Amino acid sequence: MRVLIACEFSGIVRDAFAKRGHDAWSCDLLDSERPGKHIIWDAVASAHDGFWHWELIVAFPPCTHLAVSGARWFKEKNGEQAEAVEFVRQLLNAPCERIALENPIGVISTKIRKPDQIIQPWQFGHGETKATCLWLKNLPKLVPTNIVSGREARVHRMPPGPDRWKERSRTLPGVAAAMAEQWGACSPISTAHDRRR
Repeated sequence: MRVLIACEFSGIVRDAFAKRGHDAWSCDLLDSERPGKHIIWDAVASAHDGFWHWELIVAFPPCTHLAVSGARWFKEKNGEQAEAVEFVRQLLNAPCERIALENPIGVISTKIRKPDQIIQPWQFGHGETKATCLWLKNLPKLVPTNIVSGREARVHRMPPGPDRWKERSRTLPGVAAAMAEQWGACSPISTAHDRRR
């Protein structure tokens, strides 16, 4: 399956899909932290580019202007928030039969629609909390793979610093593995284009 991991610089989710034999590509304005198939380009442009014929898009749009954790600054971010919401809307409307979009609890729920699922790291082998919303198109909800004890708010307690946003935005390996295993196993969706082959 050809998979686009949109807005990912870490390569964690891309590599989880690649490990299972998928033609997985990450895309971000930043270079990838790991060697692998990576497109340095706008994620919306990549998602809508007909050349690639993506069969699955898993998107992680930046949450800076979307998450409720930054709600106290929302009044000052009117323009930025509108742009961020439109960016999400365009990712969700990409010409792809299967799409998953991940973001923390925030304004996507009120500006676009409520998430299909909210997951926690402790459901996938990581003893910490970080409520993560998933908006799904033609994909099943993720089934927990390894429920563990421990409920540390590691991400919330990170000290300020120039790379804090990077550390907070990385997908944990257990969650990435569940996405690749469960969504990567979905049967192909037949399209008119496929039937002509």
